[in-house]
Amino acid sequence: MSEDEVYRTGGKGASLHRLSSAGLPVPLWTAVAVDAFAAFVVAHDLEGMIGELADTEDLEHALALAADLRAGIAEAEFPSSVRASVLGAYESVGGGSVAVRSSGVAEDGSEFSHAGQFDSFLNVLGEEDVLDCVRRCWVSAYSDRSVRYLLSSGTTVSASGIAVVIQQFVPARASGVMFTANPITGARDEIVISSVLGLGEGLVSGAVDADSVVVNKDTGVFGDRIVGEKEQQYVADGDHGLAPIVVPDELRSRPAITDHEVGRLVEVGNRIEEIYGAPQDIEWLLGGDDIWIVQSRPVTTLGEPPVSARLPGVQLQGADEDVPAGELRIWDNSNIIESFSGISSPLTFTTASDVYGRVYLSYAKSLRVPKAQLKQMQSWNPVMLGYFHGRVYYNLLHWYRMVGIAPGYPLNRRVLEVALGVDEPLDDATAKTLKPFTFDSLPARVVSRAVTTATYIKRFFEIDKKTDRFMRGFYRVYDKYDAIDYDALTGDEVYKRYRRMERDLVDRWGPMMVLDAILLTSSGLLYLLTKAFLPNAPEWFTYAVVSPGSDVESAEPARAMSLMAEHVRADPKLLDFVNTTDPATAYEKLKSSEWTEFAAEVDAYIDSYGYRSLDELKLEAPDLREDPSSLFVMLRSALPEGPMSKRADADDYLDEHLGGIRRRAYEKLRSKTSRSLANRERLRFCRTRAFGMVKRMLRALGRDLVRRDVLDEFSDVFYLRLDELRGCYEGATDTETLRDLVAGRKAQKSRDSLLVAPPRFVTEGVDFSVDALEKQGWIPLEATEAAESGAVLEGTPSASGIVEGRAVVVDEPRDVAGGILIAYRTDPGWVAALPSASALVIERGSPLTHVAIIARELGVPTVVQVKDVTKLVRTGMNLRVDGARGVVVVLSDGTGRDAE
Repeated sequence: MSEDEVYRTGGKGASLHRLSSAGLPVPLWTAVAVDAFAAFVVAHDLEGMIGELADTEDLEHALALAADLRAGIAEAEFPSSVRASVLGAYESVGGGSVAVRSSGVAEDGSEFSHAGQFDSFLNVLGEEDVLDCVRRCWVSAYSDRSVRYLLSSGTTVSASGIAVVIQQFVPARASGVMFTANPITGARDEIVISSVLGLGEGLVSGAVDADSVVVNKDTGVFGDRIVGEKEQQYVADGDHGLAPIVVPDELRSRPAITDHEVGRLVEVGNRIEEIYGAPQDIEWLLGGDDIWIVQSRPVTTLGEPPVSARLPGVQLQGADEDVPAGELRIWDNSNIIESFSGISSPLTFTTASDVYGRVYLSYAKSLRVPKAQLKQMQSWNPVMLGYFHGRVYYNLLHWYRMVGIAPGYPLNRRVLEVALGVDEPLDDATAKTLKPFTFDSLPARVVSRAVTTATYIKRFFEIDKKTDRFMRGFYRVYDKYDAIDYDALTGDEVYKRYRRMERDLVDRWGPMMVLDAILLTSSGLLYLLTKAFLPNAPEWFTYAVVSPGSDVESAEPARAMSLMAEHVRADPKLLDFVNTTDPATAYEKLKSSEWTEFAAEVDAYIDSYGYRSLDELKLEAPDLREDPSSLFVMLRSALPEGPMSKRADADDYLDEHLGGIRRRAYEKLRSKTSRSLANRERLRFCRTRAFGMVKRMLRALGRDLVRRDVLDEFSDVFYLRLDELRGCYEGATDTETLRDLVAGRKAQKSRDSLLVAPPRFVTEGVDFSVDALEKQGWIPLEATEAAESGAVLEGTPSASGIVEGRAVVVDEPRDVAGGILIAYRTDPGWVAALPSASALVIERGSPLTHVAIIARELGVPTVVQVKDVTKLVRTGMNLRVDGARGVVVVLSDGTGRDAE
């Protein structure tokens, strides 16, 4: 088609020509050009009336002229040449049922769309009906609504006439419109899709309540979504028209199109916008499984979008890793959910990711890995964590690479899987390909591995001394920075200390990561020795035999909380106060109460452990100094007397089954493993203290940015990435955009919270589209059926003992009053809740997670890795927990029905 021919098909025809020429799925079409209408007008002497109408700007006069013109068109016969042109067009698309649609010359323009001003007709069959609908399209060009629309918008009625598109009719299963930019907010990175069942007549007329969904066009992430109530839909009827029919009950509350189909539409919409180079308003339909595009016009009402819609990085996805096309990545939340539960802020994730990368690079340096190989690590070492919809994941394959730095990879990777709590061991073939780095020659590799192995063995035997030395150095640094009143400093001064503290602590931490490798090695060797010396040992023994000791520093908060609980239980009035006072006001009321001694105990606890909090590694979580209310939540949980420790069970088993030289050899390795575990717990406690100090600094920086009029409230700082925060003080961030960036991320957090986060999934390349992630389990939150009485849920034994009791499913530490605490995950802040629990069941994690270790010290029967337990078990169910066997039995479902 020449440019002139395209013009003569009208705006709709020109758009269909462009779409079909680009290979888009467009139903077969042709156009009755404006030439046919011009011939009709000339044959009946109507051109003078059209010219006068085009020249007038007076609305009343224009409406009167338009009424006369409509009557003239409606009453006149088709000249034979025009009739032949229309019927030839009908035949060229195959006859049968067609859509007859107006196509004004000015329609679908960049300034005015004329949307809804002209008429269209669906399911038209037969020559006479087609001729009649073409005539009615011509008439609609001069309707009152069209004339009013044009004159009110400052333009006049066109004298160029109107074309008509004749197109094969597709009996749609669903249909709708798609805007490739948000017409309400102006956001260019969002696609808005409205859809209805059946044909789009109900959507256009407003007779049908449509579904709508907002989708990020870059990532495919769903935003706001509305599912309309579907009472009726329009379908093609037997008389070659449309008819509303009642929607079956089972379909009324379902989306008209699936998430997969939404994803396909987004892909088509992005392609169409790329063709036009501007946001588009697209009409589409689904015929069977095929998507068809029947119209595309510019979005004419799109104003300048808010800054947040133009900024990159509103949605953080993946690990910022450039993954080659087709290459797989495994994402597993394993026991990292213990530290970063639920949705974590961008600042928490980017800080953690930065620290992990720097620490493990320093670890490799400490094992004397050559510079060339250290450089190779830069391709994977900085991206050991991933971030999807606000959730933190292990970028799992890189953790296998990290384990491969130290000797003993075949054993260590198996222990790693236990330590991380992963459900699916990596297959041997893949595991063998995960090299941390490569060498130019075999001799270079042999020499490097020999040096690394020798260094590792040396560290293995001197780790206790190195840990003591680290602890002294850490507290020297920590005490220096912890003594500073950061709110009394300027923002620039706080930032300088923050950066200096980062370097001081991270540089010290790196070499200590060898402790994790040593723990993997010693645990693996102890496991093998147990299998050799005690082949019939029960599974619980494997974990009970290793203990960091009851005096481990990280158990101190739980013991201190238990002492306070004893004080409360001894005073009935105080007990009533703690149990009935709102935790948000309890601290202030306690300070002015008669219980001065107990108030002093609370203050002493906050002085000693005020850096602690629930979700204590999440920077946005307030600590006890900032918000003491959570202390009273923990205290309520600790009020029931906890069970006595059963840590001697493993010793009794050894006394009964192992003796002599084999017992001495076993105890030597056991002692080494226990000391390594205790040392790791000491380091983790230091990490908790360090994060508490970082929280204080970041809050001071947040308040400084509020004073600078960069942010609205100090907590907004947690919606920034680490590089963006650094840029605020190093001149690399455009601070004028941060308010809108924060607003965008807050909105994204609300949308992310509605999704189920799978514990493990796989991505290919950097494909994070809706379709790809949906297939991996990222779906909207839906109710799950509860387990029935008699159901047996299996997990991993972690602490021995058998308990029957009432289930209490919680998402944060709170009063379980001697019940069985059921949690998806736990973090170190949960240890204060353990004294109130008769047993502990955790869906995610491992027997080596922090809370599992402390639960063993307190003698709380524990089972971990119980798949879907928080979905299958409801609060109020009666359960039996067997910590030695790793089994949870549903005795009754909470409705009075017992297991038979």
